[in-house]
Amino acid sequence: MTGKVPSFSPGYTVSSALPGYIALCLTLQVHRLVSAQFTVTGPDHPVTASLGGEAVLSCHLSPKLSAENMEVRWFRSKYSAVVHLYYGGRDQYGEQMLEYGGRTELLKDDITNGRVSLRIRDIRPSDDGQYSCYFESTVSYEEALLELQVAGLGSDPDISVEGHQDGGIRVVCRSSRWYPEPEAQWRDLQGQNLPSASKEISLADYLFQTEIAIVITEGSNQKVSCCVRNPRLNQERETAISVAELFFPRVNPWMVAIWVSLTLLAVLIVLASYCFWTQHRAKETLRSDKESEKETLLSECEREKETLRSEMEREKETLQSEMKRQKGEYEAVKELGLARARGYAVDVTLDPDTAHPNLVLSEDRKHVKHAAWDPPNKAEGFYHCICVLGAEGFAGGRRYWEVEVGGKTGWYLGVCRESVSRKGNVTLTPVNGYWVVWLTGGIYQALTSPSTSLPVSIRPSRMGIFLDYEAGEVSFYNVTDRSRLFTFTDTFSGTLHPYFSPGYYVWGTNAAPLKICPVPG
Repeated sequence: MTGKVPSFSPGYTVSSALPGYIALCLTLQVHRLVSAQFTVTGPDHPVTASLGGEAVLSCHLSPKLSAENMEVRWFRSKYSAVVHLYYGGRDQYGEQMLEYGGRTELLKDDITNGRVSLRIRDIRPSDDGQYSCYFESTVSYEEALLELQVAGLGSDPDISVEGHQDGGIRVVCRSSRWYPEPEAQWRDLQGQNLPSASKEISLADYLFQTEIAIVITEGSNQKVSCCVRNPRLNQERETAISVAELFFPRVNPWMVAIWVSLTLLAVLIVLASYCFWTQHRAKETLRSDKESEKETLLSECEREKETLRSEMEREKETLQSEMKRQKGEYEAVKELGLARARGYAVDVTLDPDTAHPNLVLSEDRKHVKHAAWDPPNKAEGFYHCICVLGAEGFAGGRRYWEVEVGGKTGWYLGVCRESVSRKGNVTLTPVNGYWVVWLTGGIYQALTSPSTSLPVSIRPSRMGIFLDYEAGEVSFYNVTDRSRLFTFTDTFSGTLHPYFSPGYYVWGTNAAPLKICPVPG
């Protein structure tokens, strides 16, 4: 608005003009303040976003006003906790919290109508909660409170059988990477909830892990499912299991045999005592005229003995048959463990960059042996330890591979952390990041602290290694007789690599290589 300032003539009265100017200024100022008043409005319900995805939080001015020249500030619990700041017609990142760096974008397509949106990428658990949308002009400011609900659907439940408990089978269900805290429940075939023996919730990297257990008895539901539900998404994951009768505890056949034998022996002693007592009494009282009766009693005793002997033979055959059946069941359970591990077979190759200078690798990186010469040392290779790592690293899941050891007199097999020291003297123990089994001097040992000797009835010509990262287990199998030799239990972190050492080639012995073998389908 433009105009001219009136000039004053000598005859003009100043006191009569002053009230008019004051009224004009007050009118303009009131008009300016009224026109600048506004409110900030956001959504009337929480905004839901999935982990790793995007969230868009929107708010707008009422009435419609251009916010191009305003300050638009998004913050968390306090004014200085800046998520995103727009000021002076541009985005300002100097005050932004570090955890939101590179993840936010202010959508300004409709800013001239007072409408803005904040896009947050790579949603994390820490993004969950309340946000303030704040507008400030030169004369007024206002804000609105919004809520962002973060939700993450975790992994499929993993069910495992973990031994006997209270006359039944203890079955454990585990699932991880949920947000917020999930609801876990066992169900039967009809979808009815079953009571859990135990429940446990833990946090890892701000994500929830759940573990529930149930004891299944032989007369109860032998087919159950584990259901884990996200209450915020109203979605769930479910896994079922059927426990065969083979796994339920049976009466020990040796105890049955002992009790039956003791019972029969007691009966035999009682009957024999009775027979001898009857025979003695007959001799004393009827020495002359009861001779025939004595013979009858003796004959009757002999018949009783033969009857008992026949019964004992039948019981012996029954016990032998039961023992044979139990042995067959044991062999079936043992076969089940190796067959399950082989279902997670992976292709493993050797990493030449990690090999000790005295090791020779085949062209296909499947064989390794100890050499007599000393080539130049490699920057990433082991120096004091005659070993080489697998090229493949594992930071989760289940993995299985097999190695042919043949008739070698010494070797080391297992897994180790990618971050282990490779230049100094190495102590192969779990606390140093190694989970290894070795053969040396005809003795098999697990390199725990102290070492654990392993009883081996049949010398293995091929070894199987099974890594269950989430369960914290590394198991070693004698593939020759399909038995499990040992299992390390620990908590893993970082990337793990297969570990191989063919041992030393000394005076013509232990010259054969270690061979990574394909796993039968």
